[in-house]
Amino acid sequence: PVPTISWRKVNGHNPSKARLRKSQAVLEIPNVQLEDSGMYECKAENSRGRNVFRGQLQVYTYPHWVEKLNDTQLDSGDQLRWECKATGKPRPTYRWLKNGAPLWPQSRIEMINGVLMIQSVNVSDAGMYQCLAENKYGTIYASAELKILASAPTFPLNQMRKTIIVTKGQEVVIECKPQASPKPTITWKKGDKVLRENKR
Repeated sequence: PVPTISWRKVNGHNPSKARLRKSQAVLEIPNVQLEDSGMYECKAENSRGRNVFRGQLQVYTYPHWVEKLNDTQLDSGDQLRWECKATGKPRPTYRWLKNGAPLWPQSRIEMINGVLMIQSVNVSDAGMYQCLAENKYGTIYASAELKILASAPTFPLNQMRKTIIVTKGQEVVIECKPQASPKPTITWKKGDKVLRENKR
């Protein structure tokens, strides 16, 4: 006699979007997703007995960004840490480019699982960077620019007052706010003598 056919997902539930066609002989899963992966079982039975067939469904996906890069501006001497994250099956691997050329690990440059770290950046590190995430189904790109600030100390907007008049016994505050990158070290002198901190 014509068998009765049934389908089930082993160790899980059949996808709610799944359809059965041709007297339940065909299982259709539209718009298949990663979570649809798994072992499926087809059971056919009639009055003479039953038989079971099992098949593994594996779903592979193009890489997709979870976390991208952002343009970054750092002082000379700072540390750069950029991370790009992508999903996909098989799991994507990562490569880095700088100004279109492959970037390789060096004494200051480290690349691990989508993380790029550059110790003590300098002007030579500035440029356009790309992170590539790839598996055998495709490659995706994320880009960002690294700008390095490097300038000698100047006082264009924060000039110190040339004369400050205070009454004897009062407190006086003299501010020194230069613009500089990286952050400058500041020393004070009174005349030719270096000032040192004391209780006053």
